[in-house]
Amino acid sequence: MTKQMKIHTLLALARYSLAFLWIFTGLTSVYFDYQTGHELLINFGFNDSITLTLIYSGAILDIGLGLWILNNTKMKLCYVVQIIVITSYTILLTMIEPSYWLHPFGPLSKNLPIIMLIFILHYMTDDSSTERAL
Repeated sequence: MTKQMKIHTLLALARYSLAFLWIFTGLTSVYFDYQTGHELLINFGFNDSITLTLIYSGAILDIGLGLWILNNTKMKLCYVVQIIVITSYTILLTMIEPSYWLHPFGPLSKNLPIIMLIFILHYMTDDSSTERAL
């Protein structure tokens, strides 16, 4: 396997791992752990209606980003959108629950290496030659 093929394979695996992360997070927030997000938003002061809207909107956005990655089109734009979404989520969660920066499982601190991975993928992607997902 040539170095170029190895790089291509690693980039594809990085894309697939991000797609999994987005899709799984979207499904988790609605189907597997709705209560955590609900309690967090209610405790911040949102009413039930807004909380429901925020959770489902976030889930749809997350799943949509995962599917966009799998579609493998306009990836430079996709990477920029992901960085904007992660940064927005990070700012919002910092406002709602700043202690999450010190949480032992790192729900906020993990965003920093994820953003760096997305920057690398953005840098390594040439949209004019973007192929369909492997």
